[in-house]
Amino acid sequence: MYLQYARGLLAHPRLGWQTIKNEHTSLAQLCCKRLGVLAAIPAVSLFFGLTIMGWSLSGKEFHIFSIEKALLLSFGFYGSMIIGALSMAYFIFWLEKTYGGKVDFEHCVNFITYTALPMYLCGLVALVPIVWLVVLVVLTGVIYSLYLLYVGIPVFMNIPEGRGFMFSTAIIMAGLCTLVTWIALSAVLFSGTIMS
Repeated sequence: MYLQYARGLLAHPRLGWQTIKNEHTSLAQLCCKRLGVLAAIPAVSLFFGLTIMGWSLSGKEFHIFSIEKALLLSFGFYGSMIIGALSMAYFIFWLEKTYGGKVDFEHCVNFITYTALPMYLCGLVALVPIVWLVVLVVLTGVIYSLYLLYVGIPVFMNIPEGRGFMFSTAIIMAGLCTLVTWIALSAVLFSGTIMS
């Protein structure tokens, strides 16, 4: 069922959001079966990319990581994606009443999970961890996720498109703050892993 929703959302976002908003799933199922599995795609890809192919800035010289270092980075990456998604879901839940939405926290987690779906799928590129390639592919996923956000908020929250635009913009601002925090933590973790 989930794969049908995901395929429908990626192919026809407005119709996909209409279907998804009527879905009722428990928080435990959302975190374990959806968010947990989707966040594992880039984390597992990163692990195999770092230990088998290695990391490269230019695509010429590759630095292969030990299993211990790659596990540390992959688990840190996985945890930060889960925490980031739940933080964004809480922000949407907290802010939705300001814009006239009436959904519960579970729906917000479901919404953010589906919104981030293109980014999670683009995480497969971490199997070939060449920096410029990863940036290009993930940027494509981010752009499509932003499109899903702007299309989905009015449909999912049952609010007018004008309010949906403002709400989506507020979510993006919170997302940028989350991203900057994540980048800073990743830089500390990554530099500590490389140096040791």
